[in-house]
Amino acid sequence: MGPNLHWLYQTQQFGIRPGLERTEKLLQALDLPTAGQRFIHVAGTNGKGSTCAVLQRLLIEAGESTGLFTSPHLICFNERIRDGERMISDVEIEDGLGRIRAIVADWLDAPTFFEISFALALDWFAKRNLPWVVLETGLGGRLDATNCILPQACVITRIGFDHMEHLGDTLPKIAAEKAGIIKAGVPVITGMQDPQAMAVIAAKATQMQAPLLEVEAPIDGNEVPMALVGPHQGWNAALAIEATRALGFRLPAVALQNALQGVQWPGRFQLLDDGLTVLDGAHNPEAALVLAGTWKQLHGYKRTHLIVAAANDKDISGLLQGLSPIAASWHFTKFPGPRAAEPSKLREELKALQGEPRPVHLHECLEQALAATTGQSRLICGSLYLVGEALSRLLPQDKSHQPSLQ
Repeated sequence: MGPNLHWLYQTQQFGIRPGLERTEKLLQALDLPTAGQRFIHVAGTNGKGSTCAVLQRLLIEAGESTGLFTSPHLICFNERIRDGERMISDVEIEDGLGRIRAIVADWLDAPTFFEISFALALDWFAKRNLPWVVLETGLGGRLDATNCILPQACVITRIGFDHMEHLGDTLPKIAAEKAGIIKAGVPVITGMQDPQAMAVIAAKATQMQAPLLEVEAPIDGNEVPMALVGPHQGWNAALAIEATRALGFRLPAVALQNALQGVQWPGRFQLLDDGLTVLDGAHNPEAALVLAGTWKQLHGYKRTHLIVAAANDKDISGLLQGLSPIAASWHFTKFPGPRAAEPSKLREELKALQGEPRPVHLHECLEQALAATTGQSRLICGSLYLVGEALSRLLPQDKSHQPSLQ
């Protein structure tokens, strides 16, 4: 890790501070975004990253060079900033961060880790002369750093309960934060939502005189094979396709098929060891239910050994409850960093559910959990941070694992 990336990582100690002022000031200093660059902005609780990945592939199939900004990364920071050809390089990270570091050196209200990462991404996209960029919000939408841009289309994926300490403790409050990305006259594309969330989105779209396009059915994976596994990915793909249509792209069937089969998005029901090991970033109750549903669709009543770690600020009880129907045994562990819940806390949360008893094992680190389940059917989930560590251990990597708090 270079000195400037190390500096960026050090900014994580100041936490998350929602607001647009710091980002606007930083982008102005960098003369960003570049004139003529067009954006698609994606918010939601679950499925944002997959939807962004599909959107990028669709635009590439349409002949458009397209940048992609997502978070968090799984193994290395470079994953967050990429285009259709490659990820941002280590040298480009150091050079870009060096400029930003000099600009903010004397700021009393210094920008956050995510705000700097976003500015670095826009700077790289400008240098690459990319006409299109797909942006995933980091947290919420209304006060997220990515909300400083004016998009050509806004996409809102399924909204559920997550990050409630920042976004609110009711679905309408959370939906209001997500719907904060809606801009005047800019098309809004959404799909299957809880009626409370949909009401908020519709009201905001009406207020902003923004056309609201509601996807009514997912892409059928049996009719159009997709690289991403699970029925929920059909909804994500449908949102992405509808967004490109709203922007005037009409891809022929073969291009759609190429895009959906060509999407690569690690850590989302990713199969390793000939299917014995599955990795999935599900980290909230709704995502856990979807993950369990996907497992049952593929494996019926067969259960699996669950390797689970979770962040302290997540709904751990809801997460475990969603996963319970597919658990043959539980292997609780933790990922590096202060946000990780202790394995003993996960055990206590499971006890409180008073569900069907299954064997429970506690492991101080992922390495122990992997050793205990070698050669068995196992599902690694509960946190993208855990999934990233697992990928770095289970697959040969060009880069070492760079764990992140955000």
